[in-house]
Amino acid sequence: MSATFVGMPDFPTAAHDALADSQLRHNLAHATGTIRAKRQRLVDEVNANSDWEALRLAGAGVKESALRDLATHLERLEERLTANGATVHWASDAAEANAIVASIARKHDADEVVKVKSMVTQEIGLNEALAAEGIAAWETDLAELIVQLGDDLPSHILVPAIHRNRAEIREIFLAHMAQAGRPAPDDLTDEPAVLAAAARAHLREKFLRARVGISGANFAVADTGTLVVVESEGNGRMCLTLPEVLVSVVGIEKVVPTWAGLDPLLRLLPRSSTGERMNPYTSMWTGVTPGDGPQEVHVVLLDNGRTNALADEVGRQALRCIRCSACLNVCPVYERVGGHAYGSVYPGPIGAILNPLLKGVGVDDQTDSLPYASSLCGACFEACPVRIDIPSVLVDLRAQVVDAHRSGLPKAGHLGEAAAMKGASFAFTDSRRLGLGERLTGFGVRLARRFGASAWTSARDLPDPPRESFRSWWKRTDGGRS
Repeated sequence: MSATFVGMPDFPTAAHDALADSQLRHNLAHATGTIRAKRQRLVDEVNANSDWEALRLAGAGVKESALRDLATHLERLEERLTANGATVHWASDAAEANAIVASIARKHDADEVVKVKSMVTQEIGLNEALAAEGIAAWETDLAELIVQLGDDLPSHILVPAIHRNRAEIREIFLAHMAQAGRPAPDDLTDEPAVLAAAARAHLREKFLRARVGISGANFAVADTGTLVVVESEGNGRMCLTLPEVLVSVVGIEKVVPTWAGLDPLLRLLPRSSTGERMNPYTSMWTGVTPGDGPQEVHVVLLDNGRTNALADEVGRQALRCIRCSACLNVCPVYERVGGHAYGSVYPGPIGAILNPLLKGVGVDDQTDSLPYASSLCGACFEACPVRIDIPSVLVDLRAQVVDAHRSGLPKAGHLGEAAAMKGASFAFTDSRRLGLGERLTGFGVRLARRFGASAWTSARDLPDPPRESFRSWWKRTDGGRS
């Protein structure tokens, strides 16, 4: 049984532990910085020839149009998939979806399946559910393979093993690859090309042997019944073409009304995720094609809280997400604590809103802590290719969390916050008290910097206090007139 996010602590606790790991912070800063720079070059290239903002608006419009009439588009998708020879299943939650996939695998006497990288199958815990049925689910994406072999958890939407450096990956391959199939060569080095070659040899026998493949989908075109997967390694293409049976688990928000709607999305996604003009592999399949590819195709359309999110007038825009991870790569909070602190397969700013929207607030402390896992700096909205206003949703969700806990006394973990709010109220309701606090702030910061702020500043910035407060300047200059 692989590691899961079940039982993870709330964000402040997990983030505190992550901040103490200097190697983690180094790995994250290097990786996110590299991805940010690549993305910015491609955005600048678009702006040189047309208008990146216009492309963002077009992509957001396609997704918003789908959400506004979701039921109609889903019915059309089912109709076209069925006409093309696929079998459509509807799953209201994770348990139902897992049971459907497991029953299909058992029907074909499969004791193993190969998987395309899929966030939604991680969301529902499909690997663990199949393992309970005696079915091994093999991840074939390189980063997902690293996570699986290391009995680890994903830390990023696009690069699940972003928290690992290549020396750590070498050790994982040497220690664990043999237990899952073909072993790593004894002379394995930590050169990226050598590590990729070892993974390729390990996975090839699984591709050729597996009878059942499992995928998600980046997009599902309602008018044609076409599913789309974009990837960078070619492992997805192998999973989508070699097995006899293909099962695709697709969140209902992935529907796109028309083929033309793919145009802006397929230009936005690679630039925002991998910093490329287009993905090396864009696979599209429309049901069953006799004599070519899987001859039995199943599509599981999954809700699992999405209709609840759709009913939230502010938060529903989160369902526009195309899983590019651009918001993670620009987030100062994510860069310092990584994805594990969010306690979910959806980390970072998008995870901080998507998880509470799917699960609901007031259910558990871990989920309720996520809307506060942000400085509200707004970088995530500026980076989002489909213009999800994540800061606004975070603020709205914070209000929902507060409303869910209005009855009774504050919880033990929130007593400090309640005291701080009372202290702020005391200071801000009297100008003399506020002025005194301003004068003491500079002294307090300088004192903390000198005698004990190292634990804070080792992972955070502590700006120098201004030499003069605004109130003091105003008094000295007579309101700026002198």
